[in-house]
Amino acid sequence: MSSMEERDGVAAPGSSSAGMGVGAVGAAVEAVAGVAAMQEEVGIRREGPEPDPDEPPKKRVRVPEGESGKLEERLYSVLCCTVCLDLPKASVYQCTNGHLMCAGCFIHLLADSRLKEEQATCPNCRCEISKNLCCRNLAVEKAVSELPTECTFCIKQFPRSSLERHQKEECQDRVTQCKYKRIGCPWQGPFHELPAHESECCHPTKTGTELMGILGEMDQSHRRDMQLYNSIFGLLCYEKIGFTEVQFRPYRTDDFITRLYYETPRFTVLNQTWVLKARVNDSERNPNLSCKRTLSFQLILKSKVNSALECSFLLLKGPYDDVRIKPVIHHHSFCNDANETEYVPLPISDSVECNKLLAAKNINLRLFIFQVQK
Repeated sequence: MSSMEERDGVAAPGSSSAGMGVGAVGAAVEAVAGVAAMQEEVGIRREGPEPDPDEPPKKRVRVPEGESGKLEERLYSVLCCTVCLDLPKASVYQCTNGHLMCAGCFIHLLADSRLKEEQATCPNCRCEISKNLCCRNLAVEKAVSELPTECTFCIKQFPRSSLERHQKEECQDRVTQCKYKRIGCPWQGPFHELPAHESECCHPTKTGTELMGILGEMDQSHRRDMQLYNSIFGLLCYEKIGFTEVQFRPYRTDDFITRLYYETPRFTVLNQTWVLKARVNDSERNPNLSCKRTLSFQLILKSKVNSALECSFLLLKGPYDDVRIKPVIHHHSFCNDANETEYVPLPISDSVECNKLLAAKNINLRLFIFQVQK
């Protein structure tokens, strides 16, 4: 009966636990033996015979992800700019073949091509690049903004999109200045030490004589700014005021070594015909080899005048450009013998702004001319 029950898969009441125990132990032993055999086989495969020096090199074995570094470190080499090999901080442009360039390098390449009178090309594939051919890669910009980076003050990691806010407002180790800086306190230190310093700062207890000397220096810088604004407000009171949008277009000289210069079409302001010219680095021979780049311009009167025409003029940024220009007022007395001003610097902030202007197809600015009444 028991043998029939065993055949049918039903164990006898007295021997059920023993039969199940023996079966489980046997299965465990077989499993352990199988794993050992597999490990031994893998070990043999891994060790294998010694390589023959005459054999050709085998293909590289793919390294597991854990051993190849973090994902962020691998993404850095994929998303970096092909020119400066650094992660972009703002806009990301790509050529027609998909190679990435940060905004600064992209503008610099276009500016260099304008100075050398060449077509700008991608440094990787040498395909043509321009503002019309290249486009922004918003996916890469978003991916780069989410990559972690270290705060320069507290060495903690944050997403790039929130790093600027952290360093300016939240980081307890960010460099800050004493609130009594305006009266001469030179202290600089981490933000978490600021309350302790301000409670012990000696500048609030300075005498009136000491404070007057500090305030005098502040008044001098403030007076220079106010002088400019007062001059502009004074010019706005003139009877004859004219302004127009001017467009500087690039040209080349006829010299053996051609030089880049800009010139506007003729325009009419105050019933007179004028032209503006501009040059790079004061017509330096190879401005593309210089890191510091500047623009200077001159105003030319094309009309014939019966008497001297005394004018004040200034250039400002156009309504659709984002270039930063600090207003500077220039004066000149125009006549038939002196119808050109000297070249004066275009008051842009730095070489980066100059490269933006050089990379553009044209330079669009706004000119104001004030005729001085005699």
